Amino acid sequence: MSKLKITPTEFQTMSRYILDVSGIALAPGKEYLIETRLSQIVDELNVKSFQELHSKAKSDGTGNLEKKIIDAISTNETYFFRDNAPFDLIQHKLLPDLIDRRMKNGAAAQKTGIKIWSSASSTGQEIYSIAMIMKDLGIDPIRYNIKLLATDISDAAIAQASYGKYNRFEVTRGLSKQRLDRYFCPDGDFWRIKDEIRAMVTFRKMNLMKPFVGLGKFDMILCRNVAIYFTSEDRKRLFQKIAESLEPDGFLLIGSTESLTNDILIFQPQRYLNSTFYVLKK
Repeated sequence: MSKLKITPTEFQTMSRYILDVSGIALAPGKEYLIETRLSQIVDELNVKSFQELHSKAKSDGTGNLEKKIIDAISTNETYFFRDNAPFDLIQHKLLPDLIDRRMKNGAAAQKTGIKIWSSASSTGQEIYSIAMIMKDLGIDPIRYNIKLLATDISDAAIAQASYGKYNRFEVTRGLSKQRLDRYFCPDGDFWRIKDEIRAMVTFRKMNLMKPFVGLGKFDMILCRNVAIYFTSEDRKRLFQKIAESLEPDGFLLIGSTESLTNDILIFQPQRYLNSTFYVLKK
């Protein structure tokens, strides 16, 4: 592994580049993150400085090096049913409320369906957790016209999520033995999610800093543990776009350690059990 150190000038250059291509803001003090996460790329290209790496990325007309850098920088911690409480909230409050609305509003509303978007899905554990909850509740994806969308900026993350294949460490984090046995098939030293769950989800590459094109409206949006990497202004723009993509009576979930600050006034918090979720202000 490379032990190449980044200089203060190179950090300014690389952090600006990373912000431009991914929206991820790296403040001073995060030099180690660039050094460690880009070390494999540095070794592969045999570059002698991060300035040289930046120059190669800028001059690469294929965009492949940019994709590699984004994949390396944006790889975040994730696991099935992460933090538990939000998924209890989805299972016991949010999904039943959505189903109840569809039943009350009749066949036309049911035909419209239930749309849920995991906006920073990484390798898919979050959206697959929701799909498993739906199966646990006996929610028929066809009857309720369920549409689950998962997006991420990383090509590598989307590829793994689409494949639905996880190693033993990944499936033991947050996943009960009952759900593992019910929803996964052993595949050598790995576990592959069953087709009935995989077929419920559509995966798509997306940069949240770019315009939301062709997404439509969602009944529930999860934007967990991603906005913390953005600047204050980018956070405002992100949540404004999310508000425009949320049904008037929809739900927004963010990370358990996050909050929508006072300068984001389009949402209001609501509490249920030990969890906070957000709705649009009327």
